Amino acid sequence: MVKLVESMTGDHPARPVLVVANSAAAGGLARAADLGVSTAVVDHRPYKGDRAAFEAEMIRVLDAARPDILCLAGFMRILTPQFIDHYAGRMLNIHPSLLPKYRGLSTHARAIEAGDNQAGCSVHEVTAELDGGPVLGQARVAIDPGDDAETLAARVLLQEHRLYPEALRRFALGDRRVFELGAE
Repeated sequence: MVKLVESMTGDHPARPVLVVANSAAAGGLARAADLGVSTAVVDHRPYKGDRAAFEAEMIRVLDAARPDILCLAGFMRILTPQFIDHYAGRMLNIHPSLLPKYRGLSTHARAIEAGDNQAGCSVHEVTAELDGGPVLGQARVAIDPGDDAETLAARVLLQEHRLYPEALRRFALGDRRVFELGAE
């Protein structure tokens, strides 16, 4: 989130309007506020499993800010098709694997266990299929001998911080062509 907000300056076609979290303890809220971005919390716990009601409140809060694009970053909750449909074609997510490989969790460990020589990250449009929307961009990272999930995750995170801002820029300009970020 911080890298996205920091990227949206100068000639960038997008501007941050709101950072929303489902926990008041989310560290990104203070960071967003420090960067001058409005924040909101929609705590899921009072809804006690009523995802429709929780998401209706999320939509109310989000729509009040009138975003053109939603960027998920660290929001580890599966969204319902109703929420996704409300923002169809306007919602992005970053995932720590080279999609379509390793949808879901534990991506780094799964890549290492499979004997892959590369891992990476992908930015994709959000659809009702978990981590299944069209891929917009990817960045690759070599899996080094001796890597574990934590060391690989740290290197992939560096690429996520480069990839997501670039994917957002392109998306905001209407460019849906798939791209691969070069190694730095």
